[in-house]
Amino acid sequence: MNDAPAAVVHPKPASLAEIALVFLKLGTVAFGGPAAHIAMMEDEFVRRRKWLSRQEFLDRLGAANLIPGPSSTELAIHIGFNQRGWQGLVVAGCCFIVPAALLVTAIAAAYVRYGSLPRVEHILYAVKPVVIAVVAQAFWNLGRSAVKSAWLAAIGLCAVVAYASHVHELVLLAAAGIAATGPLLIRFRTRAAMFLFPSLAAFAVKPAVTPFGLTRLFLTFLKISSVLFGSGYVLLAFLRSDFVDRLHWLTEKQLLDAVAVGQVTPGPVFTTATFIGYVVGSSQGAAVRGAVVATVAVFLPAFILVAASGPLLPRIRRSALAGAFLDGVIIGSLALMGVVAWQLGRAAIVDAITLAIALASAILLFGFRVNSAWLVIGAALVGWAL
Repeated sequence: MNDAPAAVVHPKPASLAEIALVFLKLGTVAFGGPAAHIAMMEDEFVRRRKWLSRQEFLDRLGAANLIPGPSSTELAIHIGFNQRGWQGLVVAGCCFIVPAALLVTAIAAAYVRYGSLPRVEHILYAVKPVVIAVVAQAFWNLGRSAVKSAWLAAIGLCAVVAYASHVHELVLLAAAGIAATGPLLIRFRTRAAMFLFPSLAAFAVKPAVTPFGLTRLFLTFLKISSVLFGSGYVLLAFLRSDFVDRLHWLTEKQLLDAVAVGQVTPGPVFTTATFIGYVVGSSQGAAVRGAVVATVAVFLPAFILVAASGPLLPRIRRSALAGAFLDGVIIGSLALMGVVAWQLGRAAIVDAITLAIALASAILLFGFRVNSAWLVIGAALVGWAL
C-alpha cells in the first residue's frame, strides 16, 4: 500500500510565462475535439510536467463535466487556477482559446470573400459528411456513458420527440433534469416529474425573424454557453435552434460550414462561435466585432463557473437528488444533439459520393479511432480533386 500523499506532485507552482507557453502550444496543435484535448493535457500535465497527480487531474475533469460549457477549455482553466490562482485561470484559458479563435477568424474572412467559388464549395461538400460522422461518434460514445438506466433512456426518447416538435431547448433540459429525479421523488409519494414531457407542447416556439445586433449576438452566445451540458457537439443543437430557426441569421448550409471549420482547426470546438460571429456580422459591416463578441460571450461563462463552482461541485455530486438532475440534463443535451445530427445529416448527405464519404469516415472513426482532423483534411483533398 502506498501511503505517500498525492496532493502535491509539483511543489513549485509554474510561472505565468510557463503556463502561457504551454497552453499556447496546446491551443495551436490540439486537433481532434474535446476527447483529444483531454488526452493531450493528461500527457502534458500528469506524465511530463507532473503539475498534477492523476487523481487530481480526474477530479478537475469531473468538475469540468459537471458544469455547463466547453469541458476541455474548463479543464484548462482549472489547471491554470490550480497553479497560479486567478492569474493562472485567465492566462491558461485565454492562451488555449486565442490561437484557434484567430485562425477561425482568418478562415471566416476567406469564407465570406471566397465561399461561393466552386472549388471551395466542393471542399465543403466533401467535408460536411465527415462532420456528421464525427458528431455520430461523439453521440455514441457520450450516450453509452450517459444512459445509466432504462428511466434515463425513456427520458431521452421523450426529449427527442419534444425537440422534434419545436419545444424550446431550455424548457426541455429543465424538464429532463426534473424528470430524472422521478425515481427519487417517488419515495416521497409524488409522480409529478413523470408528467412533464406530455405538457411541453405548450412551449413550442414559433420562429420569428430578428434584426442583427451585437448585443443580441452576445446575449445569445452567453445563454448557450451558460446552459450547455454534455459536449461541444451538443452546441450544434443550440446553434441551429437559435441562429437558423429562431433568428434566421444563418442557413443550414452556413451552419454546416461553421461546424466543418470548427473541426478542421485546433483548439476548442466552441470557436465555431467565432466563425458564426464573423459571418453574421459581415452583412452589417461588423465582421471582426461580431467574431470578438461571439468569442467572448461563448467562453466567458466557463471562466466564471470554474472559479465559482469548484468548491461546490463535490457536494452537488454527493447529493442523490442533484446528481440525478444533472444526469437528466445531460440526457436531454444528448437528445438535442441526436436530433440535430439527423437534421444536418439530411442536408449534408445528398448523393452517393457524400454517402460514401460519411460511411468511410464512420468506419475509420469507430473501427480504427482515426483522428477526426485527418479525416477532415482527407475529405477536403477529395473535394479539391472533384
